[in-house]
Amino acid sequence: MHVIFYTFFMEIGENQKFYKKLSLAGIIITLGIVYGDIGTSPLYVMKAIIGEGIRDSSLVIGAISCIIWTLTLQTTVKYVWITLRADNKGEGGILALFALLRKKRRFVYIVAMIGASTLLADGVITPSITVVSAVEGLNILNPNISVIPIVLMILTFIFLLQQFGTEFIGKSFGPIMVLWFLTLAILGFSQLIFFPKILTAFNPYYAIKLLVEHPGGILILGAVFLCTTGAEAMYSDLGHCGLMNIRISWIFVKASLILNYLGQGAWVIMNSDKASLPNPFFAIMPQWFILPGVLLATAAAIIASQALISGSYTIVSEAITLNLWPKVRIKYPSRLKGQMYVPSVNWLLFFSCTFVVIFFQSSSNMEAAYGLSITLTMLMTSILMLGYLQIKRVSVPMIILFVITYACIEGTFLYANLHKFNKGGWFTLLLAGIIFFVMFIWNRGRLTKKQFTQFYPISDFTDLFKDVQKDNTLPRYATNLVYITRAEQSTDVERKVIYSIFNKQPKRADRYWFLHINITDEPYTKEYKVRPLIADVLYRIDFNIGFKVNPRINRFFNHVISDLVKNGEVDITSKYYSLAKHNVPGDFRFIIIDRVLTVDTELSTYDRFIMNAYDVVKKFSMNSVNAYGLDTSNVMIEQVPLGIVPLTENGFKRL
Repeated sequence: MHVIFYTFFMEIGENQKFYKKLSLAGIIITLGIVYGDIGTSPLYVMKAIIGEGIRDSSLVIGAISCIIWTLTLQTTVKYVWITLRADNKGEGGILALFALLRKKRRFVYIVAMIGASTLLADGVITPSITVVSAVEGLNILNPNISVIPIVLMILTFIFLLQQFGTEFIGKSFGPIMVLWFLTLAILGFSQLIFFPKILTAFNPYYAIKLLVEHPGGILILGAVFLCTTGAEAMYSDLGHCGLMNIRISWIFVKASLILNYLGQGAWVIMNSDKASLPNPFFAIMPQWFILPGVLLATAAAIIASQALISGSYTIVSEAITLNLWPKVRIKYPSRLKGQMYVPSVNWLLFFSCTFVVIFFQSSSNMEAAYGLSITLTMLMTSILMLGYLQIKRVSVPMIILFVITYACIEGTFLYANLHKFNKGGWFTLLLAGIIFFVMFIWNRGRLTKKQFTQFYPISDFTDLFKDVQKDNTLPRYATNLVYITRAEQSTDVERKVIYSIFNKQPKRADRYWFLHINITDEPYTKEYKVRPLIADVLYRIDFNIGFKVNPRINRFFNHVISDLVKNGEVDITSKYYSLAKHNVPGDFRFIIIDRVLTVDTELSTYDRFIMNAYDVVKKFSMNSVNAYGLDTSNVMIEQVPLGIVPLTENGFKRL
């Protein structure tokens, strides 16, 4: 099977170039960014497995075998070998994959929204379960230590830190994770030498035997699945670390993880006669190392939490530019490229994590809530990968092999995780449902608005623009009047813009500007094109902005005007005599048009519900002025009806 999949990933990766070069520094940085979640899974995976009643040596060996082959098939083959090849100009993640497919596969926006919402929702558990599992190690030293207050203090520190940027502590993440994985490997090896038979777990026969012969074998996969929950982060962080750095570092990470799981399994078998077993992760530590081990585990948990938080910021930022999430404030607290801070997401995560810790109390209870949503994320990624493989023209037998393999694997994991619903899985599905609802309403509401958008040829208004510009009976509204247009064709303009200029308080200006913003499927595009539509009267500027670029239109527009002035293409000197005499530049005024739902707008019951919900969601969104980074001192917002109000009323008689 490895040979088949090797041929597969070579086929889909042909002629692709990746931007992050392989280096020792890159590998260390990758360890600190990518592997926090999957790297801290040994804190709770074996504890969850023995919680399912697995004690007998053959069952433990079978469970360890399941872990090894899950890490191999699900993480190594699917993500490291195959999915990482599906990059969008070096960027990865489910929304980057969606951006690649959205123009060629119309249905994928629903799949992408499900995947993104479940990824965000299940991620709420990650900081909670990792930090709680790490701090619970103190109970081995003193069972009376109260874990919850310590955990809440750590989480508060993590989330408060975000607004100041994490550049100054981020530099230590890589070395700490190197130490963490070395510790995992050493601790595991120190136990398996006392029970070398545990190495038979590499034989998949024992995994199959557990699943077939043990009455609850399939359900045990719900606990086993926790070992691979961080696999999606590898794909999401592709743009930060690069393909080869992730692949090479994964060899070290996987070896360390498997050694630790083997060691924990060996310890469980050797101590299976005890009435109750503590967390095997801390139990395999020497007594003198427990306190340093807890501190190191807590540091690793903080790094895992930071990776999750930063990943959530990235997902929401991409969703905004792809019109899948309301526009919210994004800040950039450090000089690091790509590091951002999204206040609304930060505090939503903080309160959600706090609720999880207080509600579930222990890592054992959180294990029941963990994994169900992320299974859906992985299924959605597989569906999107199917579309990607098709547009890359991968051979049909290879596509069929991929579909059958991961439909079986992830379908089985989904079935195994469904039994967690009543034990806590409901929480992440509820949260995912709320996030999906917001995404769906926002996207669908914008599409509904688009249905009511009417476009007119600009050529029909050429003479009118010229006459209004020269009409001295009209007061000059602005020297330069700027509108943001959604017309894809440069020859068109929305009805609402024409209505605003000529009907709703006619607006005379010396020059009109139409700005069109096109969000590209490439992540970091920054391009513009200027078209004179009516010489020295009307200009259109098309901005091509990457889906990971914050659209600061005011700044971009100033840059374009500066270029045009330098090239002698336009003269922005004021037309007022006293100002022109001193070469004072003319003023610029932006008009933002907001279309609102009125009682006269004819909509179906479904569409009216969508638009009413859209208006509610919009209240929590930034307005267009802030979203586009415009100067509030020279912006005016106008409201127009969403649809055309009928001029006549049928059946209405004059008396």
